[in-house]
Amino acid sequence: MKRIDYYNESGSVFKQAKLTASQKGRSVFSVIMQRILFNFYGRIARDFPPSFLRVYFQRLRGVTIGKRVFIGGNVSIDNAHPEYVTIEDDCSIAGENFILAHSNPKKHFSQILDAYIAPVVIKKGAWVAVGAMIMPGVTVGEFSIVSAGSVVTKDVPPYSVVSGNPAKILYTFPAELIFNDKI
Repeated sequence: MKRIDYYNESGSVFKQAKLTASQKGRSVFSVIMQRILFNFYGRIARDFPPSFLRVYFQRLRGVTIGKRVFIGGNVSIDNAHPEYVTIEDDCSIAGENFILAHSNPKKHFSQILDAYIAPVVIKKGAWVAVGAMIMPGVTVGEFSIVSAGSVVTKDVPPYSVVSGNPAKILYTFPAELIFNDKI
């Protein structure tokens, strides 16, 4: 998937559902019911105690999630477009994180901010520490670490540690260190 320009100024929930229904060739009722169901799954996925159930409910919402993934409590994965988020095998997403796949500022900001949908990919073995925010269009590289409280606005290279707001690369490490006790 690639970046999609996106301004959704359709107003009420019913108008937004009508627009989505016409774009996807579905009934307004089915769009509203799906949104309610996805919202329900999202709330369960954020608050349910065991990680495997949080993963299960995020998958039901449309998030692509690999094997042996841990998702901590109170993790919010894009409420509007969860289908644009991919979390590969062996990742760990600590609690209190936000993963966003869209940005939709008000139309009056259109001269200074873009509104768009862009996929987020968290590659194999990555760890996103507590309280981080992953912004739309970001790929977190294989076996990378996003430090606690970081705001990731650009791609993270494989085998790197990033930290800060905006997140910057602190260092990269050799791939061979991953499979022993030196890290």
